[in-house]
Amino acid sequence: MTGANLLTTTADEFKTSDGVRLSVVEEGPVDAPVTVVLVHGWALTKHSWDRVATGLPKAAGVEARVLRFDLRGHGESDAAPRGGASIRRCADDLAELIEDRVPTGPVVLAGHSMGGMTIMALAEQHPELVEQRVAGVALVATSGGDLVAPTLGLPAPVAALANRSERLVRKQLAGASGKRLSSKSAWMRPAMRWLLFGRGPEARDVATTADWVAACNPSNMASFRAALADHDRLGALSALRSKPAVVLSGLADRLTPHTHSRRIAEALPNAKLLIYAGAGHMLPLERTTEVTDRIAELVARAAR
Repeated sequence: MTGANLLTTTADEFKTSDGVRLSVVEEGPVDAPVTVVLVHGWALTKHSWDRVATGLPKAAGVEARVLRFDLRGHGESDAAPRGGASIRRCADDLAELIEDRVPTGPVVLAGHSMGGMTIMALAEQHPELVEQRVAGVALVATSGGDLVAPTLGLPAPVAALANRSERLVRKQLAGASGKRLSSKSAWMRPAMRWLLFGRGPEARDVATTADWVAACNPSNMASFRAALADHDRLGALSALRSKPAVVLSGLADRLTPHTHSRRIAEALPNAKLLIYAGAGHMLPLERTTEVTDRIAELVARAAR
């Protein structure tokens, strides 16, 4: 391998077909035998995958190129235009990004939360791309549907009240004109700790996650929440049945409970299902090593 073929870390932008600029980070050699594309969750950023991305090549035992990006309306990417903040559109963005940045070679896809749903939408909308290019899939703390009114691990009357309150907040956010949800995030940490994490999370992880959520575009955040409620793609998993896959979940996940991962695994009979006791929704942070190792297994297999 020559020095001209090496890529250490590059941060740049990719413009989608509807003109939205996505912030992209690529690491690893450009001529690596496998490329991993990491897709983050709702109201988060590409940096939720940083620790996984750093550990992947060593864990896989092969050279790998790792690409992660901010979904539209998230992190350092542009806000989505009116009508453009949807899981369907994120799947199109993912397809365009792969075709532009990874035109050849096997691709391993890993999606956390809404990122996993984006991969399901990719399978639904771009089956040829999935069939021809995707060599493995990791679906992390995600769901195939039934997210209209999550129970959040609460008694039914309390959950109903929480969901009514969420819908009111969503309406307010939909009409917001600001570029970010909040200029400060410290006040959000207790809610993030309860909602997104399991037992004994690192304080720095809770604080960083609150920073990511605070930076999310508010109107896009509301539109994506509506898209989560509409998400119903267990049937789309049929396009992934022949692919090596892992399905990962936290036993203490309030947003996408382990029962959602079990339903995904039932639709993917060859998938490996792993459920982590004590972990919540933020598996890339809470169980970094385990998530990294499971994705690395897919990478090593794709490189054979």
